[in-house]
Amino acid sequence: MGECRGTERMLTALLDASHMAGFEQVPFLVAEHAARAGLRDVVIFLADLQQEVLRPVVDTGPSASGRTAAELSELKIDATLAGRAFQEVRFLRGSGGEGGPLCWWVPLLDGTERLGVLRVTTDTDDPACQEAMRALSALVAMLVVCTRWYSDSYARLVRTRPMNVAAEMRWNVMPPLSFANADLMIAGALEPAYEVGGDAFDYSIEGDVAHLAIYDAMGHDVPAGMTANLALAVCRNRRREGDDLVATSVAAERTLIAEFGDETRFVTAILADLDIATGRLTWINRGHHPPVLIRGGRHPGLLRCPPSHPLGLDLGVPVTVCEEHLEPGDRVLLYTDGITEARSRHGQEFGLDRFVDFIIRHSADGLPINETLRRLVHGVLEYHEGRLQDDATVLVAEWHGSARSMLGEFGDAAGTSTAVSGAR
Repeated sequence: MGECRGTERMLTALLDASHMAGFEQVPFLVAEHAARAGLRDVVIFLADLQQEVLRPVVDTGPSASGRTAAELSELKIDATLAGRAFQEVRFLRGSGGEGGPLCWWVPLLDGTERLGVLRVTTDTDDPACQEAMRALSALVAMLVVCTRWYSDSYARLVRTRPMNVAAEMRWNVMPPLSFANADLMIAGALEPAYEVGGDAFDYSIEGDVAHLAIYDAMGHDVPAGMTANLALAVCRNRRREGDDLVATSVAAERTLIAEFGDETRFVTAILADLDIATGRLTWINRGHHPPVLIRGGRHPGLLRCPPSHPLGLDLGVPVTVCEEHLEPGDRVLLYTDGITEARSRHGQEFGLDRFVDFIIRHSADGLPINETLRRLVHGVLEYHEGRLQDDATVLVAEWHGSARSMLGEFGDAAGTSTAVSGAR
């Protein structure tokens, strides 16, 4: 029986070999070095853009010989053991003959972003093998992330059909679909993935502050994509230059007006800042649907804030900053109307209540929030018979609370939304 040994040497050698390698060379290098530590027949499977299937990264090197067709075919996420490992983010062992080699499916994660799974064969299930697989998956995830941005091979692999130009622009400016640290988890979803028009979301972490944003530009074409991209870029720029929420949105509006002139192009948006240490959420509403709050497995209401006009219309409506003190475990949902207004063939909307209830019910199953959003998007698509008439985007922030926030009281404002300032 083979044992898993030399994990540290495997990782060091693989890392050294990867410095001059591109995405196409990663599977060969991984298989070659993993075998020296007792991990055989390693195959990398990556999730497609809509997270419906897991697609193998084809190994064109010498180690590709002897692979069966079944090993190199795509696997459905909702109908295979590999897909279950991806959904539940845990090691799963396939059935094997008595006394024979063991087949493992190992989640491939970059932080909390689920990239796919590794298929690995070992002779034993001892802790050393499991630790070696865990370490290998972490390094493989880093190699995939480092090489994917300049690889058309990666872009082709994760697409199952042609993508329009607006979607091409959008996916290249969006942050990863999920992020997490000890105090906060963020997850997003965007459909139709290959034909998106004017929807976008954005987030970033700056010390103890999480910046959140969602955008919905007028239209469903390339100009809509350009409008949303411009609004997102201006907001990022002004945020990084130190502007507050109001000043950031004003700058975005001025830029849209300057660029499009008499051609009316506008964007609805929510811009928000979350103090990760205290749970204090501040936000502004530029003509968008109000955020949804989920607390304790219930929906106490919307986070209402006096809305200003959409970015680009220059109607002179004051911009009001509102605040809410979150409680540990609270979830804040930002969404576009494509989620709630998707209609069945009988003309019935998916609706806000169905949307919120879906999130609550699936969260109660103990699934990660990014898996809940994956199922939500597939549910909306199924409700609309696979074809959306509008972009459907959602961004969820779940605040876990922190030891720092427990040192003091939230005060009388806890659980209430308050307008704290206004400006033109």
